[in-house]
Amino acid sequence: MGIEMAVFAALLVVMALVLIYTLKTGISPHPTSPSVKAALLAALPERLEGDVFELGSGWGTLAFPLAARLPHCRVEAFELSPLPWLVSRLRLLFQPLPNLAIHRRDFHRAPLGGAALVTCYLHPEGMERLKAKFEAELAPGTWVLCNAFAVSGWTPYAEWIVQDWRRSKVYLYKV
Repeated sequence: MGIEMAVFAALLVVMALVLIYTLKTGISPHPTSPSVKAALLAALPERLEGDVFELGSGWGTLAFPLAARLPHCRVEAFELSPLPWLVSRLRLLFQPLPNLAIHRRDFHRAPLGGAALVTCYLHPEGMERLKAKFEAELAPGTWVLCNAFAVSGWTPYAEWIVQDWRRSKVYLYKV
């Protein structure tokens, strides 16, 4: 009976943490599906040089493949929710990538200057808030790669519809 109660209590804590940070950030940590991840990686610009920022990295399902695919770039992943951040940090212990850093930090407070590429998978309101940050901080020529939600008012450099059950969209912008 004691083990069952401990497991139940642990599950309640996990669910509470996810719920609290979902309410705080306005979005739940949702992993990138394999088909969308493949489309995002295929959309990467050729000859990318510089820092890559993943905003709202969640469980690390895109951060790790980005770092593996771009070993010459520093990949900075930002996640505020403690549980997905912890999972990513633990994964980094077992799958070390010297060019990947995972931060438990609000990306709205992180400077984006110097980025070669910024990736994000947020909701429309989050994208609207990011638009102002992008316009204030990103240098001309910076790439922005978005999963599912567009940057309103911007014209994509390219966009794709993924052949998954949701017909997800991938948007690539050049500032």
